[in-house]
Amino acid sequence: MSVAKVIEVSCASKKSFEDAIASGITRVNNSVEQVQGAWIQEQKVMVEKGKIVEYRVNMKVTFIVASPVPAKPVKKK
Repeated sequence: MSVAKVIEVSCASKKSFEDAIASGITRVNNSVEQVQGAWIQEQKVMVEKGKIVEYRVNMKVTFIVASPVPAKPVKKK
C-alpha cells in the first residue's frame, strides 16, 4: 500500500502561467521524490502601469511517501 502527501506551492514567472507551473514542479521535484501530479488551485497576474509583469500560480502537488526501511536488529556480543 502506498501513502501520498499533498503540499501547497506558490510559483511565479515573468513569462507565462505555464512557465510558473513548470518551474514550480521542477523545484518541488528537486526536494521530494515520486511527484505524481498537481492541481492548479489559483492563477493570478500582477499588473503595473496597465501591463502584466508577473504570472502567479498556487498549486497542490501530490507525491508518494517513501516506505520506511525496517531497522536491522542489533547483534548482542
